[in-house]
Amino acid sequence: MEEREIMLTEEGYKKLEEELKQLKGPKKMEVAERIKVAREFGDISENSEYDDAKNEQALLEARILEIENTLRHAKIVDDDVISTRKVGVGTLVTVYDFEFDEEVSYGIVGATEVNMAENKISNESPVGKALIGRKKGDEVEVETPGGISKYKIISIKRL
Repeated sequence: MEEREIMLTEEGYKKLEEELKQLKGPKKMEVAERIKVAREFGDISENSEYDDAKNEQALLEARILEIENTLRHAKIVDDDVISTRKVGVGTLVTVYDFEFDEEVSYGIVGATEVNMAENKISNESPVGKALIGRKKGDEVEVETPGGISKYKIISIKRL
């Protein structure tokens, strides 16, 4: 299976490193302590506290592996080479949405950094893919699950 590069901003990479540090340190110790305490309740075959702690441990280990894999395959977008002439990962693009007759700004980030509350969309999403490589003034039509959307790029800045 071919591994693909995972695009990350410097900020996104640092956040994942910090999360990994927390998961491997304090969080892992906390879960281990919960398992230890639950074992002391006696028979583990009918011990819901033990089962819950073991399930949490499995989820924790899965998240650690996921983050390690992401960091291993990460390609960090260098802030110094982010161009404001074209839309790319690490840019904040303001578009005019023809359907809703309004301006909307999207931060283009790697897939692991998506945050809809902050309007950060993935470079792999339909809108992100359509905007990548485009310039100010370009009009873009995007096929989304809700139908075709049309945008005009108003400005491009660094994120």
